[in-house]
Amino acid sequence: MESMMLELTDEYLIKKFETDCKLRGLTEGTIKSYRSPLKILSSFLKEKGLSFLQMDRDVLREYVGFLRSKGLKQKTIENHFSAISALYEYLVYEKIVNKNVALEVRKRYLHRYKKEDNGSIRKLISVEEMARFINSIPDIRDKAMALLLAKTGIRRKELIAIDLDDIDWEKMSITLKPTPKRSNRIVFFDDETAIVLRKWILKRMTIAKPDCKALFVSYQTGKRLDRSGVYNAFVYWAERAGLHNPNSNKIEDHFTHHNCRHWFTTWLMRNGMPRELVEELRGDARKEAVDLYYHIDLEELKKAYLSCIPKLGVE
Repeated sequence: MESMMLELTDEYLIKKFETDCKLRGLTEGTIKSYRSPLKILSSFLKEKGLSFLQMDRDVLREYVGFLRSKGLKQKTIENHFSAISALYEYLVYEKIVNKNVALEVRKRYLHRYKKEDNGSIRKLISVEEMARFINSIPDIRDKAMALLLAKTGIRRKELIAIDLDDIDWEKMSITLKPTPKRSNRIVFFDDETAIVLRKWILKRMTIAKPDCKALFVSYQTGKRLDRSGVYNAFVYWAERAGLHNPNSNKIEDHFTHHNCRHWFTTWLMRNGMPRELVEELRGDARKEAVDLYYHIDLEELKKAYLSCIPKLGVE
């Protein structure tokens, strides 16, 4: 075991990780954003006579303090942890280590992506639970809505406003309507989402009014689905799946369309997508570092999205 650890140096593991990133379709820009934080971490560990393979919770917690002592901004530290988490996800996948030590440290010592509901914690389900939930929905319209919400992280208002001609099937993207809350209007979807959307559109042809352009329509009126229509459909299936308790006053017992946005954000970041790319896909209003956002390449964004968005095995 000791000889194996000597062979698996930090430098070697970084190179293997970078090769894996290339196989996953990540761009050189994304890989470069991982490389620097990992080298800084490696230098920190070497000063302590340690390596990536000897990392544990206490050492990584000390590293958080080290980064803060350097005066780094919160966002920069979070970017460091995105890179560290991505590396350890790779090491877990290769069975080199048993667990991703970055996850619990990041959860406890770094702020969540977004504070919601006065500090209350929204329900976050696993990838497997999301797959079971969406596959449990027999209604193709409601399945398409839930899947699109989970795979794009869009808001309910944005979902309702989508028209058929907003979808670019060749680029596998949707151009959302402009709203005060959204900066980037382009979101992407993957193959399994495309399959479900096409199934819904075939059924939609028998329901929608001739002059209706909306992607999602009401079964009763044939016109654009409204806010309550989306909410009622979503929570109906969530309650049947045991994810939503309408009688509870605790936010963690509820599972609505907004939980999909939380799920989308969390799992992209846990799968190693750089924070600035997640922010771009979420369409968060730009506040700082505006130039950074304007220089994000859409093709790079799409490749990173497709490599990080979880597959749900939806049929």
